[in-house]
Amino acid sequence: MILASNSLTSPAIGTIFWAVFIFSIFFAILAKFAWKPILSMIKQRDESIKGSLAAAENARKEMIKLQSDNEAILRKARDERENILKEARDVRDKLIAEAKSKATQEAEKIVESAKTGIEREKAKALSEIHQQVTVLSIEVASKLLGEKLGKTGEQEKLIEKYLKDIELNKN
Repeated sequence: MILASNSLTSPAIGTIFWAVFIFSIFFAILAKFAWKPILSMIKQRDESIKGSLAAAENARKEMIKLQSDNEAILRKARDERENILKEARDVRDKLIAEAKSKATQEAEKIVESAKTGIEREKAKALSEIHQQVTVLSIEVASKLLGEKLGKTGEQEKLIEKYLKDIELNKN
């Protein structure tokens, strides 16, 4: 019963009346002066949120489109890079093949030139040896026989004839 006597738990009728009266006046003042601006601000806020959501959705769609465009550009760039690398490899292989071919041709020319030079030098050396052998043979024959044959030119012809006969017999 202590609770029943408390004025807070069982309000008096006058208190209820004045509370309802003050609330009604406060509600009427709010409805008259503040309700329209509050509703207008809520409506603006709602439209702003809807606009922001629409802008976010548009931005998301644009981002997806840009990502797909970016992927297409990257694919194209990769393909172009592969084509450029393939062309570069082909050019490199072609240049290497041409360089090898040219080097082989140059080497063959050098070898052929060397062979020709060697043959020429060999023929020259053999000719010189042949002349020296002829001269030496004449001198040896002159000393061995103790006498000189008629003319020197005839001696050389005779010795060359004998040397040719000897060379023919060797072959």
